[in-house]
Amino acid sequence: MPSIRSYDAVIIGTGQAGNPLARSLDPLGPEDGRGRARGESRRELHRAWVHSHQDHGRERVAYLARRAPDYGVSTGEVAVDLVKVRQRKRDIVDRFSGAARRGLEEKENVDLIFGEASFSAPHEVKVQARTGDELHLKAPLVFINTGTRTPIPDIPGLADVPYLTNATIMELGETPEHLVVLGGGYIGLEFAQMFRRFGARVTVVQSGSQVLPREDEDVATELARILREDGVDVLLSAEPVSAARDGERAVRVQVATPEGKRELLATALLVATGQAPNTDRLQLEAAGIERDREGFIRVNHRLETNVPGVYALGDVKGGPAFTHILLRRLPGGGSQSAEGETRASRTASCPTAFSPTPSSGASASPSARQGSGGSRSGSRGSR
Repeated sequence: MPSIRSYDAVIIGTGQAGNPLARSLDPLGPEDGRGRARGESRRELHRAWVHSHQDHGRERVAYLARRAPDYGVSTGEVAVDLVKVRQRKRDIVDRFSGAARRGLEEKENVDLIFGEASFSAPHEVKVQARTGDELHLKAPLVFINTGTRTPIPDIPGLADVPYLTNATIMELGETPEHLVVLGGGYIGLEFAQMFRRFGARVTVVQSGSQVLPREDEDVATELARILREDGVDVLLSAEPVSAARDGERAVRVQVATPEGKRELLATALLVATGQAPNTDRLQLEAAGIERDREGFIRVNHRLETNVPGVYALGDVKGGPAFTHILLRRLPGGGSQSAEGETRASRTASCPTAFSPTPSSGASASPSARQGSGGSRSGSRGSR
């Protein structure tokens, strides 16, 4: 029988929720254990958020430089050195990640464990550590913060061709000649505009009748118009039929559109068809934790699962994937209101924002946003 380490709390995963929660739980007692569900969970989150936000500043500089003649300013030819852009991103992420790790390691009552975690009972977690050891942790409080990943659609030939995701595309060292983006959601459109402004030819393949299917039709239509104005080819009601290699690096993508089949020759292919939760390897059934049809963990308004004392934080629980909501809803982190209601229960209505230029904002309840309710704003800014 393996020995079991007892803790006041175990946090599976390190992300925007896990790190501040570990620090806030430090005064709980003698120890606060943290088990990492996936070796790269924190790095993936930093790629998806820190990297993309850094890139937006650079693509805007390139875009404005190319538009300088419109304002009577001569700049000459504009070129983007993606190797330098990538290195600056890496430096920022390394500083950010390093500071977060040091902050946890310096906590006297925090154990930082690198490995893969899974449940063996409702409040027991098994960790296959990178050191090769198998650890067994037990705590009355368990927090799941394992995030999401890009699901790869079942398109004939796709598994056999080189493709990119929101993490790997930011490691490119040169601007592709033609970037084909599968998916017209938030991630796909942000990268489409970014790489168009870096100088690539860009085509977006969206299966729905509008981009950003969760947004109001007028907002989505305007954003598609602006992308087309920037030179992005946006294909709506288009389904990728197959993908095949063409030479060493290129990919031929067959697409069915309302006007007939089209063949796209991509020098880079980005798969941006949504996000899937990292729950498939957690052995949630061993703890009796419920998931929805898509695999996201079911929680109540306090982020607690159907198992008392087990919580799910961040994207792994589904719902709005916004940092400002996450930080307000950390268990134990919400300030008490005069009516005795915690912040955790007061986020039904929340503001959201979308990064491309011009940016788009919204404020509405989740139910209203699924229809035509809510108030929105958008500004062309200094395009």
